[in-house]
Amino acid sequence: MNRPITLVFDADCLLCSANARFVSRNDKAARFRLLSLQSEEGAAIYRRFGIDPADAETLILVEGERMRRDSDAVFAVAEGLGWPWRLAAIGRVVPPPLRDGLYRRVARNRYRLFGRSSSCVLPARHGSDA
Repeated sequence: MNRPITLVFDADCLLCSANARFVSRNDKAARFRLLSLQSEEGAAIYRRFGIDPADAETLILVEGERMRRDSDAVFAVAEGLGWPWRLAAIGRVVPPPLRDGLYRRVARNRYRLFGRSSSCVLPARHGSDA
């Protein structure tokens, strides 16, 4: 069996939590393991890749030793979910500086734009402590 792909997200962010629930509902192959940034393990993964968990404005996707962030992580998730979600990966035709710039702008303003929560509930099969 393949090791799951770890997706670490900000469980305080309503947009991020909604995205995590979307992944959970559509992950028919159970490829993804969801962790909150606020968990001890999630924060440790951020630190492992040189990202300050107290000032993280990105979700990260970790597969083995490879880490993806920003729009690359979003597209990798879409591809991992399979049909029809993998069609979203067509967004990779947009140059990375443009798509990552948009991603970072939304990430910096996520609480103001989408709100903040003190908890995120995920299905138990993902083992998230959010």
